Amino acid sequence: MIKVLIVDDSAFMRKVITDLLKKMNGVEPVDIARNGKAAVDYLADHKDIDLVLMDIEMPIMNGIDALKEIKRKYKTPVIMLSALSNQSVTIEALELGATDFVTKPVNLTAIEADWINDLEVKIKASQDTKNARLHPSFEADRKLKKEIANTDKKSELELNRNVQAVVIGSSTGGPKALLTVIRSLPQRSKVPIFIVQHMPKGFTKSFAERMDAECGPKVVEAEDGMLIEKNTVYLAPGDFHMTIDGHKISLNQKPKLHGTRPAVDYLFKSAASVYRNHLVAFILTGMGHDGADGMVDIAKNGGYNFAQNKETCVVFGMPRAAIEKDVVNEVMSLDELATKVNRIVR
Repeated sequence: MIKVLIVDDSAFMRKVITDLLKKMNGVEPVDIARNGKAAVDYLADHKDIDLVLMDIEMPIMNGIDALKEIKRKYKTPVIMLSALSNQSVTIEALELGATDFVTKPVNLTAIEADWINDLEVKIKASQDTKNARLHPSFEADRKLKKEIANTDKKSELELNRNVQAVVIGSSTGGPKALLTVIRSLPQRSKVPIFIVQHMPKGFTKSFAERMDAECGPKVVEAEDGMLIEKNTVYLAPGDFHMTIDGHKISLNQKPKLHGTRPAVDYLFKSAASVYRNHLVAFILTGMGHDGADGMVDIAKNGGYNFAQNKETCVVFGMPRAAIEKDVVNEVMSLDELATKVNRIVR
């Protein structure tokens, strides 16, 4: 049972969320707090809380300050409840260590089923350390290590000489991981970099701006028909799949894939068909298996695949799914991957 503390200054919001959580299998809303300070104080006396579901704007102590205190004192995962007007603050929360976020429903009296499902998925993903599916047995880990050890690895010189583009996919825990990668980039990149991060519409623009402030190359939220240039990082916009169409970017709103739009697989598959053996791909932390099929295509076309290791992932689902398809060439820690990206694109 996942024991959840609900933190919000709105009594109506607390009631709505409490009622929703009571209907979820394996989830128990154990208590409420009216502001960030009350939440921090509550955790001091209740060590059995598995998750904090917390608003951003609150009196006495807001969600950002409370998140800092919680991450400093406890290992309890935190999911932020964000209003659409709080885009930049939400990105800051993810950078500070929030596991994930959900946008507050526009109409609390008629909440859509997709929103409820998204909340439930994120609550359960936050408990990855207790999830045997995401954290397999020692024998399964050893099998994965053996599979990776048997794959062909290219020399760094060979990778650097042949690369024409880099693609990156991530989900839960991805914003913080991507900022680590972005900060490691050289002042200029000799190739374009394409990123799909599972994130709702509206928030990707703020995230692109946040990455641009930390990065040598230009970071932009991709637009349909945008010409592809070197020394540019393209982030897929929320609610649009991003694909590579020759020398330009193409956006579409085809049905969600793996329950998400944008989906990593659309980017990876299209990039594989364009760049073939001159493509390098990175799959980072995230729940589910988006990106694994795309890495199959990349491998078939002679490209090269990297995956983040379990130890540095918030959720090991996406990297594990790709590894299990025997198409990942190397598995590394996040810091090692950041260094690798730097060397490949410089």
